[in-house]
Amino acid sequence: MKRLIVDFSYSLNASKTYQKTKHFFYNLLENDTFQYKKYFDLFMITLIFMSVAILIREVKSHVSDYLLYFNNYIISIIFLTEYLLRLWVNSSITEIIIKRSEYDAMLNTKFNLSIALLDILKVKIRYIVSARAIIDLLAIIPFFHQLRLLRIFILFRVFKLFRYARSFQTFTSVLATKKFEFITLLMFSGIVIFVSSVLIYVMEANNPDSPIDTLYEAVYWSIVTISTVGYGDITPVTDAGRFVAMLVIIAGIAVLAFTTSIVVSAFTEKLDEIKETKIVDDVSKLKQFYLICGYENVAEEVAKKLLSHSNVIVLDEDVKRIENAKKDGLIALNYDPGSVESYKKLRIDIDTQVKAILCLRESDVENVYTALTVRSINKDVFILSILMNDIHRNKLNFAGVNEILYAKELVGMIAKEFVGKPVAFEVIHALRSDYSNIDIEEIVVNERMLESFYCVAELHNSKYRVVLLGIYKQKNKRFLFNPIDTTLLEQGDYLLVIGNSMFIREFNKYLHQKISQ
Repeated sequence: MKRLIVDFSYSLNASKTYQKTKHFFYNLLENDTFQYKKYFDLFMITLIFMSVAILIREVKSHVSDYLLYFNNYIISIIFLTEYLLRLWVNSSITEIIIKRSEYDAMLNTKFNLSIALLDILKVKIRYIVSARAIIDLLAIIPFFHQLRLLRIFILFRVFKLFRYARSFQTFTSVLATKKFEFITLLMFSGIVIFVSSVLIYVMEANNPDSPIDTLYEAVYWSIVTISTVGYGDITPVTDAGRFVAMLVIIAGIAVLAFTTSIVVSAFTEKLDEIKETKIVDDVSKLKQFYLICGYENVAEEVAKKLLSHSNVIVLDEDVKRIENAKKDGLIALNYDPGSVESYKKLRIDIDTQVKAILCLRESDVENVYTALTVRSINKDVFILSILMNDIHRNKLNFAGVNEILYAKELVGMIAKEFVGKPVAFEVIHALRSDYSNIDIEEIVVNERMLESFYCVAELHNSKYRVVLLGIYKQKNKRFLFNPIDTTLLEQGDYLLVIGNSMFIREFNKYLHQKISQ
């Protein structure tokens, strides 16, 4: 018998169908990022409000038998099914049995089924006595509608909203961080209520004109007064009772101020975390974006260019740089790009969502670490990195970087062209100015363009006052700086042009007009 249980546990644990089914229901019930969970939550919220609406109407109006049947049976069965599913996915019975079996085998003893069952019972009871599970259970009680009193438990279905509404969960999690302060506040309020109730009862109970005749009425008066509500239906008539009332009012103001300060401080401390969670949720919903690791001088310029036609996400472990990125209108997170945990927190699919990862830290060591981390997660995503020192080129190649940009190589080529021309360097500096209309664009050479343009000389870019800085050859991964007129154009080449942004647009139109002819 024991052997059959262990074998069955191994069989279930290895079953793809069983694991896939359990994983689906876990995502549906617990995983906020699962695409169908929001529809399930909306369905359950609708059932809750319908159930409460039927209860309210039943108080003074006749409700059809169909609605009562739907409320007492159908909705209750749905909630019961949900409760059992949550109990199932909360922990794995098979894993507990397998773990106990392997432990006993390691000690060379017989499998102790009773201990395994006890472990299972402990895990399940731990879930059953949790606050959320108790609310779920109370919401099922109206199923036993023969006892009319039990119908009032329908109201407990409202508390299930805390499970389905994300904002409620955030609110409770924030307040949970101040558990000690709230317990202290509760103890203080309890002591004040107890003392004031006894005092007002002693002072007022023997007075025939006083409305306070029982200890229950004294407790009611104390709670109403300390909460600063003050209905006025019960008021002390003796001087001693009024003196107690003044003390209770002052204590009530203190309790209210203490409560407010606790709530405000809790949200202030968690505000950054709440914002970060919201950003991560927004990122996980993006279809495609560029991921920039590091936000320094080069990254700032690249991000500004990419942002005009694509989403850009910035990761950097430096708080100041992240603030700068946010000021520039970028989605930025204070995560270490070289840590695997950072990408787990993002909850993104690198294969489908990330167009490319750009390692733009001005430190080759940081870029190498980032590239290695990314490659440990995904082998295929395109990685581009800048290179600050040529001695680290092999390290970046070894880390799996697809494209390496070494700024000094481009500067060197430009310097060769402008040796003895100091004014040209001022021109290059002007190109970097944000106040200039000069821009650099890429134009892809496609198959249709080749039908009209065979070589560089046929482009006639000078007529449009556009400078052809170079051609990037996609086939052999080479960049031809200032190509000669006879350079042949090939499909997939990139024309890197520089000039006034308006002229570049006109040149681009000319190329396409030429194609259409």
